[in-house]
Amino acid sequence: MNNKRPLRIGFSARIFHSQAGIGGIRSKSLQYLEQSVAHWVMSRDVMVFMIPSVNCDGEVYRSNIRLSDYAKYLDGLILQGGADVSPQCYGEEPLHPDWAGDRMRDAYEMELLHEFMESGKAVLGICRGTQLINVALGGSLYQDIALQVQGAAAHVHEDFDRHAHAIAWGDSSTVARLYPGISGGRVVSIHHQAIKALGRGLRVEATSVEDGVIEAVRLETKPYVFGVQWHPEFHPPGAPDLLDCMPILDQFLDAAYGGHWWHRRAGAPKTNPWHTIKALFRL
Repeated sequence: MNNKRPLRIGFSARIFHSQAGIGGIRSKSLQYLEQSVAHWVMSRDVMVFMIPSVNCDGEVYRSNIRLSDYAKYLDGLILQGGADVSPQCYGEEPLHPDWAGDRMRDAYEMELLHEFMESGKAVLGICRGTQLINVALGGSLYQDIALQVQGAAAHVHEDFDRHAHAIAWGDSSTVARLYPGISGGRVVSIHHQAIKALGRGLRVEATSVEDGVIEAVRLETKPYVFGVQWHPEFHPPGAPDLLDCMPILDQFLDAAYGGHWWHRRAGAPKTNPWHTIKALFRL
């Protein structure tokens, strides 16, 4: 890798589907990147790119460009939040019409995920992205936490990005190595679905204090595939009541750079205070 160029991180796209009978821009299919998550990553002097899906009925066909091309030229992938993962992806029917999800986005992101994993590139899932990783690896979801989890706490609220709850992790988890001396924190929570059965090779890294809902996972069989159920991009720097999520971003970027990103950053200490990726993921 050329040490002089910045890291190039790809984001999966959120998709707004065209709506019949509505004029203007909403009559078109839109693919977009939520500003807060892009700025969170760019805060580390990283270039970000949104990776558009390519549909067979579009003007650009899969023979022209493939998602594998993005996995080849980008250093890492972030699967951002958004619509529900369709229950049909894990062998169920929606329990409510509003929970049908987006099958088109599911298929696109699963292909994207597998291409980056096969290329050995780092992957970070955020909220829906974590659920997508789990389902892509054969796991399932609670379609609605309030309906299906006994004694469920509130994981989504009308306050949106101001709603937070407590999470905790075990001493042997990767998260514990990122946060020495503490066993948990508070995180911004905006989700009504959650991991039910774990996908192949996934390990639980953190859970909700109140009800045990899975809040973070990592894949043991790849160099770096990590997912958090919360929204780190909504944690203001220095917020005293929320978990500082910059160690998670730095760990992901270090994995994307092959373990030397910390050494490359101007003004960074010679030794990564959160250790190397190899040490972080040692069992």
